[in-house]
Amino acid sequence: MIAKIGFVTVSDRASTGVYQDLGGPAMVEWITKALTSPWQAVSRLIPDDQPTIEATLRDLADQDGCCLILTTGGTGPAKRDVTPEATEAVCEKMMPGFGELMRTESLKVVPTAILSRQTAGIRGASLIVNLPGKPSAIADCLAAVMPAIPYCVDLIGGPFLETDPAVCQAFRPKQK
Repeated sequence: MIAKIGFVTVSDRASTGVYQDLGGPAMVEWITKALTSPWQAVSRLIPDDQPTIEATLRDLADQDGCCLILTTGGTGPAKRDVTPEATEAVCEKMMPGFGELMRTESLKVVPTAILSRQTAGIRGASLIVNLPGKPSAIADCLAAVMPAIPYCVDLIGGPFLETDPAVCQAFRPKQK
C-alpha cells in the first residue's frame, strides 16, 4: 500500500505568487530523504484563511486518505496566523507533545521559537502536524518529531511507514 502524505503551505503571499513557496518543497525534500517505504505526495498551496485551511485539511484526510498531513506557515502570533486554530477545529484528538518538542528544539536555535504555536492532532486515520515556515526550522522540527510519527500512524490505522535510520530512526515498541 502506498502511503499518501499531504503537504500544505499556508501563505497569503506564496499562494498569490508574490514570492516562491519554499516551505512546501522543504517538507517534501525532508520526507523524501527520511522515508524508505513507498509514498505519494499530495501538495496544496493556500492562503492564511481559517475556513480554507480547515477545508483543505478535511479534504486531505477524508477524501485523499493521507495518513500524514504536514503544514507549514501560519503558526506565529500575527493576526492572519490561524493554522493551529484550523487544525484544532478539524481534529478529534490533539497531540500537544509534538508542538512542545518542536518548540524545545527550535529554542536551541532561536529565542523567538516561544512565539510559535505549532501543534498536532488526529482526524480519523490522519495525523496532522503543524510545522514552522522557515525551511531550516522545518528540517529541525521534522528531525525532532519524526521518530514518533510512524508509530503514531500505526496506532491510528495508517500504513506502515519505514524510515532510513541514517536520517531518522523511527521508534516502535518491541513486540512481545
